[in-house]
Amino acid sequence: MIGFCTSSARILVSALAICGLVLIGASAAQANPERWRLHEGWSKTDFSKKSIDYSEILSGGPPKDGIPSIDSPKFATLAEVKSLTGTEPVIGLEIEGDARAYPLQILIWHEIVNDTVGGMPVSVTYCPLCNSAVVFDRRLDGKVFDFGTTGKLRNSDLVMYDRQTESWWQQFTGQAIVGELTGKELRIIPARLESFDNFKARHPDGQVLVPDNKDMRAYGRNPYVGYDSSTRPFLYSGDLPKDINPMARVVVVKADGKANAVTLDLLRKKGEVKVGDISLKWQKGQNSALDASRIADSRDVGNVTAQRKSANGKEDIVYDVTFAFVFHAFHPERPIIKS
Repeated sequence: MIGFCTSSARILVSALAICGLVLIGASAAQANPERWRLHEGWSKTDFSKKSIDYSEILSGGPPKDGIPSIDSPKFATLAEVKSLTGTEPVIGLEIEGDARAYPLQILIWHEIVNDTVGGMPVSVTYCPLCNSAVVFDRRLDGKVFDFGTTGKLRNSDLVMYDRQTESWWQQFTGQAIVGELTGKELRIIPARLESFDNFKARHPDGQVLVPDNKDMRAYGRNPYVGYDSSTRPFLYSGDLPKDINPMARVVVVKADGKANAVTLDLLRKKGEVKVGDISLKWQKGQNSALDASRIADSRDVGNVTAQRKSANGKEDIVYDVTFAFVFHAFHPERPIIKS
């Protein structure tokens, strides 16, 4: 277990001892494509193609696939699941009547689930350091891709890779940033970061991701104790947003082709906020995954929905609940709506 201090909280990064390696932010390796190719297993990656500066890439500690994706997911019925409390967070996904919940108590240890839902190949992803939950259609140009973790970070965000070309992808945006597929972009699928109770109410016949081996990780435990109560992000050296705690939660949506962010505090106070034709709503009853040592004991950060009117009434749209520093890192020119 490793402890380090910020000005407002002691954060215990206690459980990323994956494959015998411990996450050590202070010793993030210098970006070096030649070393990556020769010594870290990236012989297939075309490092001559990139859309970012390699100095932006940091090592998160674990090696390639050191944080193992789930490639053969196992599911249980709602009645069979006893390890989740009603307020624990899940990524709720429904495609063509096929509804599945992916608990963050599992994703916090694996970060990527390659699955097929309603006939669509998808990757369900979660980056703990950004609290970013994003679901991708893993089809691109007529091919189906499988994704794993590189062990690298950019802007403190998970850098994924596809196993077909070993191109590197930014989890927050779904864009390929290194390798053969640089410039390509995965389609993001609407999903909800919601409480288990809310998922059950919406989908009484839904399925729930369960561990293949419940002893593989400390499922239900949070390896980033106190992270979202800190004043600075971990493994991030970029500019911070002004006039807001960089660790403040914000809700990110796209309206009129532009990224928009609304603070969760504002949404909590008002209950509903309009961004163009998008309605954001807040409801209590969902725990943070990044607060207490047991996710079930963590503070309530609430549920968010993002919808717009459609021919059938209202439809869910893509949204993300992340931290202010993340939105600022990827959209530095865009303001954060605080009032």
